[in-house]
Amino acid sequence: MPFLLNLVYLLALFILSPWLLYKFLTTGKYRRGLLRKFLGLVDLPAPNSPRIWFHGVSVGEIHLLRHVVARFRQSHPNWECVLSTTTDTGFDEARKHFPDLSVVYWPLDFSWAVRRALRRINPSLIVLAEGELWPNFLIAAKRRGIPVAVINGRLSPRSFRRYRRFGGLVRWLFGHVDLFAMQTADYAGHIRELGGAAERVKVTGSVKFDGVQTERANPRTQELRCLLGVETDDLVWTVGSTQPPEEEIALDIFRRVKVEHPNLRLFLVPRQKDRFDEVARLLERSNLPFVRRSALDPRTSILDPRSSVILVDTIGELGALWGLADIAYVGGSLDGRRGGQNMIEPAAYGAVVLFGPHVWNFRDTAARLVEAGAARQVADAAALETALRQLLDDADGRQRMGSAARQFVLRQQGATEHTVALLDELLANRPGRMLAA
Repeated sequence: MPFLLNLVYLLALFILSPWLLYKFLTTGKYRRGLLRKFLGLVDLPAPNSPRIWFHGVSVGEIHLLRHVVARFRQSHPNWECVLSTTTDTGFDEARKHFPDLSVVYWPLDFSWAVRRALRRINPSLIVLAEGELWPNFLIAAKRRGIPVAVINGRLSPRSFRRYRRFGGLVRWLFGHVDLFAMQTADYAGHIRELGGAAERVKVTGSVKFDGVQTERANPRTQELRCLLGVETDDLVWTVGSTQPPEEEIALDIFRRVKVEHPNLRLFLVPRQKDRFDEVARLLERSNLPFVRRSALDPRTSILDPRSSVILVDTIGELGALWGLADIAYVGGSLDGRRGGQNMIEPAAYGAVVLFGPHVWNFRDTAARLVEAGAARQVADAAALETALRQLLDDADGRQRMGSAARQFVLRQQGATEHTVALLDELLANRPGRMLAA
């Protein structure tokens, strides 16, 4: 099996090589850590204590791992934690948030790469945030007797339909996973239906509810309030995690609505770092005054952000920025290709949350927020403008929805404790592996 998979991967690389080379040369993507990923090179000394390997694909998964890793280290102070990630932005975030831990790149799924990485890290347990199941990696982990857990797991309807086409192959793949700790009962049911053993599938709730900031007076949000010149009578519309054409839609709506609400502010936060310049060019064509967040420095800046749209072209600030929002639009939800982004953070601050019709990545959370009167789901750009106008005209309605959103988040917390308890249980059932570590 590994030999056949290697051939398939090499063929895919050959077919995609012109596009990968173009990206490599024009954007710098895939350049960092490429050799390390391909060969499975990891600079770690041999362990002196048991190791646990946590993996998060990119920024979002690294953020949710912060709570689980902190709780695991608290209850297992003699264990060494290693983090891996796939993307450059994920690697930078992991280094920033886990400065005292080893951070490495996740190996490409070639048999030689995963074997070398596993041999070098030599973990007693592997924990995958939300998914990232690669067959060669799972085969190698199984052969070494290393248990694998998926935490905060989710399975969108689209992924569920795609997996169902491969029947027996998916059952075999899922058989290499020792624990599926899923966010919802629906996701857990999908895993069981696809062949996951019932005793290995648990429901924990979403870790993303734990550790989210709920107080607007937190230091980072207050720093941004001062930097961006947000005053008490301002109405802030934060449009975050956007994908095309959502930025253009937001700017068109803002231009019209600001005539009636001159105190309306727009903070625009594209999802991908490599689209910051593209969105800046869009703003230039719109003739709306704008300021790039990266140009604002509290020590030296002479720019006035108050009369401008703020293009937030930085990584890692959206979480604190939601704390300035009266109304939050969560992107990736209008075009039908991406399935939405995390709406928990703005809800936790008590912002009124808006999102489009395509939120399958967060289907349960979105439905429950709407049911609780804490969010609105809009069908299209016209409905988004209508909802925004209604909310701007209704201060009491904004207050009610914001309060409902915050209370909803507070009621969902506790998944981290449940998740770490399941990891402990998994380790307790493998004493031989722990002693070998």
